[in-house]
Amino acid sequence: MTRVREPQQERSIQTRRRLLEAAVAALGELGWSGTTVAVVAERAGVSRGAAQHHFPTREDLVNAAITYVSEAQHEDLERRAAALPTGPGRRRAVIEMLLNLYAQPSFVAALHLWVAASTDDQLAARIKPLEREVGRRAHVKAVELLGVDESRPGVRETVQATLDLARGLGLANLLTDDTARRARIVRQWTAMVEAELYGGETTEQRGK
Repeated sequence: MTRVREPQQERSIQTRRRLLEAAVAALGELGWSGTTVAVVAERAGVSRGAAQHHFPTREDLVNAAITYVSEAQHEDLERRAAALPTGPGRRRAVIEMLLNLYAQPSFVAALHLWVAASTDDQLAARIKPLEREVGRRAHVKAVELLGVDESRPGVRETVQATLDLARGLGLANLLTDDTARRARIVRQWTAMVEAELYGGETTEQRGK
């Protein structure tokens, strides 16, 4: 019996993931009003009945899709943080990682939702609470990775400015491949942040 159920469970998981990804894409393109269960089911390549088996109402589907994006952002941040180097150059690598966050797929999906929500009050009401939590997590993680003390004047603002710049760079990258320009900005901002947070000493000079 177990051998029979496992493929069915895996198919169910894959169907749910396709529906969530299709819903995220639809929300970014069509907003709240255009994202119906029927539209999402067609995009996901499943029947409307199969879609409603997982998500009986549009509200269920949209809420799950927004949560899916928020969780993907958090997982992406944790994965990239875990891959950072140790030793000399770590702090510079941390700053560069933070500045490039919103060029990653999970964050790009969130940016599309933000744009749609800016003109869709119903969508915005569902996105704002989760995005605030994602932003809080990112800020806490950035402080942890940078190893800084937010009680020092200017530290909190510098960390938040780094994350705000990352969002702006991500938005700029939506329309065109902004890799070259972003790389120059990242280098310059990294040097500025090192000077602000660590008194001008680079990571290499500190030997950390």
